[in-house]
Amino acid sequence: MIQPELQTIRDLVRWSASRFGEAGLVFGHGTDNAFDEALLLVRHALHLPAQFPDYLLASAVTADEREAVLELIHRRIDTRKPAAYLTHEAWFAGLQFYVDERVLVPRSPVAEWIERGFQPWLEPDAVEQVLDLCTGGGCIGIACAAHFENAHVDLVDISPAALEVATRNVERHDLQDWVRVVESDLFGAIDAQRYQLIISNPPYVPATEMQQLAEEFRHEPEIGLLADREGLDVVVRILAQAADYLDEDGILVVEVGNSREMLVECFPDVPFLWLEFERGGHGVFLLEAAQVKESRSVFEAARQT
Repeated sequence: MIQPELQTIRDLVRWSASRFGEAGLVFGHGTDNAFDEALLLVRHALHLPAQFPDYLLASAVTADEREAVLELIHRRIDTRKPAAYLTHEAWFAGLQFYVDERVLVPRSPVAEWIERGFQPWLEPDAVEQVLDLCTGGGCIGIACAAHFENAHVDLVDISPAALEVATRNVERHDLQDWVRVVESDLFGAIDAQRYQLIISNPPYVPATEMQQLAEEFRHEPEIGLLADREGLDVVVRILAQAADYLDEDGILVVEVGNSREMLVECFPDVPFLWLEFERGGHGVFLLEAAQVKESRSVFEAARQT
């Protein structure tokens, strides 16, 4: 692990990326390629900020710094853990979050629309109540609190362990007066109130797909990924109940990923609007409150079958 020929930050990044390729690592938890993953881990080991000038890549590293980098790189290869679990650091919608194995690594493309304020469906300054279902570490709801300046946000999850992480992130961003953490099975423990935005990245991976996931994804909590009924169990439950909690001008936004085709097949007459993303991503639908209400009987029937 000494590797004395690795003299600069650039050397370490190039060498690490090569080792990642050699080991056949899989990416998708904040980065999508070996070089970005290597840069992330090298930067973290050297205590550098997320953004730094390119000329620093030519900077020489000390022997201790090199050893720290190589130790982290080898941990990534040997454990196959996502980088975020090694650094306990992830970024979402321009904000930094703490993460560990109690929650999924934030990577939802919906961050892009949170930054846009879901315009034209919502007027950001007028949004006062947001509900983040299946919040995990709280990144989606906290990002909403940051981008909707007048909004109170409820972070809801069934997992007490995940909510410990969410609480830590609420405190990290000093949002205790604006964000509430609630242990609940979806709407079960939610007070009767209306939200302008209900947003969720629920479990939607069917059992057959879970068996095919790369080892990196198997480090994430299964409760945040696996869903019965071909991945649609939790999604259908949300659809069946959301009308009772949406403001009349509110919207429901749910990520279903690769379960999109199955959802459309099950509900061919529901006018799902599939959001488009400039930075990549798919499988996120938007429904207006009136549309959710109109289809409630269909959703409820599907829930009971």
